Formats: sequence, C-alpha cells, structure tokens
Amino acid sequence: MNNIFIDSHMEEIIGRIDNLTPNSEPRWGIMNVAQMLAHCSSFQDIAMGIYVPQRHWLGKLIGPLVKSIIYNDKPLKPNTPTVPEARITDEKEFEFERGELKRKLRAFQANGPQKCANHLHPFFGKLTPEQWGKGTYKHLDHHLKQFGV
Repeated sequence: MNNIFIDSHMEEIIGRIDNLTPNSEPRWGIMNVAQMLAHCSSFQDIAMGIYVPQRHWLGKLIGPLVKSIIYNDKPLKPNTPTVPEARITDEKEFEFERGELKRKLRAFQANGPQKCANHLHPFFGKLTPEQWGKGTYKHLDHHLKQFGV
C-alpha cells in the first residue's frame, strides 16, 4: 500500500493533482473537481489535527472494527460515505483549491508521521502514523481516480 509519507508516492499524487483541469468531469458522485479538491483539503485538516470533529456514535461502535478499509490494498468503492464535516456543497475556485490541497499535503508530509499520532479519525478512531499515511494516500487516490487522473 502506498503511503503519503514516502517521497515518490507524494510526488505521484502531486503530479496527478497537477493533471486535473477546471473541466475535469467526475466518473461518479456529485462533487465537481473544485469541490473534490476542497473536500480532500478539509480531510487534510482532520489528518493534521487542525480540525478535530466529534466522533459519531456509529464510528465509535464499528469504526475500530472496519478501520482497515482505509489503509488496506483494496480500493475504496465509488460513492463511499464521508464524514459530514468534509462534505462540500458550495461552489469553490479550482486554482485556489488545488494550491491549498498541495500546500497542505506538503505540510503534512513535512510534519512527519509523528505529528498525526495523537488525534483520532472521526470515524475509525485511533490510527497509527503509518495508517494515517496510507489512509491519506488511499483517500486521495480514490478521488483522483474519480476524476480520471
């Protein structure tokens, strides 16, 4: 499984983000490309501990039991549910959102795995730094495939 903390995996993700255009169309889902970038950026705020949403009761109940879906080798399915705090419905500006996401990803990687060891995922609960790195890559890969890159 790829990990965003590995330089070559990070550069691959950045290259794919750079291949998006304002006209990139989704293969599934309701977000446009700018909204998807904002969604991924909001997830980075969670992964970095900048924003720590409250855990939903369902996540507390089953999250720890199913958390391997976020870091195993099996791709996420189209239309996989997200945490409410990361749902983006308002219009966003493509270039701004792309730049913000790349900035946050570089900061996340530069901060290193140890910076994501002390906060909970809003659904899955406690993740190790390796699981955060793999989960971040997998989430980004899922959405970049959604837009064909």
